[in-house]
Amino acid sequence: MLAALGAARRPVATAELRDALPGAPAYTTVNTILFRLLGKGQVSRMREGRHFLYKLAVDESRLVADQMHDRLRVASDPRAVLARFVAALSGEEERTLRAILAQPREPLPMEHIDLKSG
Repeated sequence: MLAALGAARRPVATAELRDALPGAPAYTTVNTILFRLLGKGQVSRMREGRHFLYKLAVDESRLVADQMHDRLRVASDPRAVLARFVAALSGEEERTLRAILAQPREPLPMEHIDLKSG
């Protein structure tokens, strides 16, 4: 759902978003997920006539990267997870990853630093 919202060039209605999703989910399912995402601050909405239009309210790349990092942190074998991830990359994705890893690292914004884990 987040990918479909991120790909939209403008705010979209629930029905329009549903049509862009694979598997033909029910309208009520899409609406429920949108409402939950709204509560988490991940989407925003605006009224247009009798309907709401939704758009992604966060940077999609950051959101997905944070989700990947969260999964990696709780894995019993993070090295194996990374190895499987890399093995599944396409040639283009692997070249992109290698180019990113070859660049100097930029410091993370303070909101990404966990001061509790010392």
